[in-house]
Amino acid sequence: MSEIIYGRNAVMEALRANDNIVEVLLAYGLEHQRLAAIKRLAKTQKVPVKVVSKTVLADLAGDSKTQGVLARVGDKDDASLQDIQAQSRARAEPPLIALLDGIEDPHNLGAILRSVDAAGFHGVVLPKKRSAGVTGTVVKTSAGASAHVPIARVANLSNAIKELKRDNIWVVGADQDAPQDFTEADLTGPLAVVVGAEGKGMHRLVRENCDFLVRIPMHGRMNSLNASVAAALLFFEVRRQRSISNRDAKKNR
Repeated sequence: MSEIIYGRNAVMEALRANDNIVEVLLAYGLEHQRLAAIKRLAKTQKVPVKVVSKTVLADLAGDSKTQGVLARVGDKDDASLQDIQAQSRARAEPPLIALLDGIEDPHNLGAILRSVDAAGFHGVVLPKKRSAGVTGTVVKTSAGASAHVPIARVANLSNAIKELKRDNIWVVGADQDAPQDFTEADLTGPLAVVVGAEGKGMHRLVRENCDFLVRIPMHGRMNSLNASVAAALLFFEVRRQRSISNRDAKKNR
């Protein structure tokens, strides 16, 4: 069964990633430079393009904010943990993997996928249950980043953590009760970062299987952050530390 994605950035990035697009639907009478570029790219890739009313687009998407474009995406296989690690080898980098535990809000998931791509992580691991799926809302919220991020859906997140640890990847979990500040931890090596749901945090077994835990210090009256904001802070701290480590390594050669 095909999935529906919508929004100019989401559809454009899916086409650029050659993301198994079945057809593209454009709104009749709507002129926009981005829509024209989508039409050209779709035709280049021999993807059928249809022109329909804005009402038809809104009905299909279940959302009036389609930005005048919608695409049907055919079924595609999930990535595996091995596929994600292959991405790191292809880029000649130690693995950087995001594990999301119980992120059920599609807007949070989309925002996190955007941060995953922006921070240069090699992939994402999601549980098949207790998680939002990669829906049209997620794709749009990610601004199309989901088309470029390998996503592995696993039956058991704790087992996935154990598998990553067997591959010598350290696993760090975000926990507001952790004794260590996230900026003080060593986040430079092969790493998987676990982010739990807002309020609930990680499930007990997931937390227990982490190698270590870190917290984001709070200085106001609130005691937690939105999950997507917390994830972005962690991901970019990992990237910052890795950049410094790489720069120091080059100086010492």
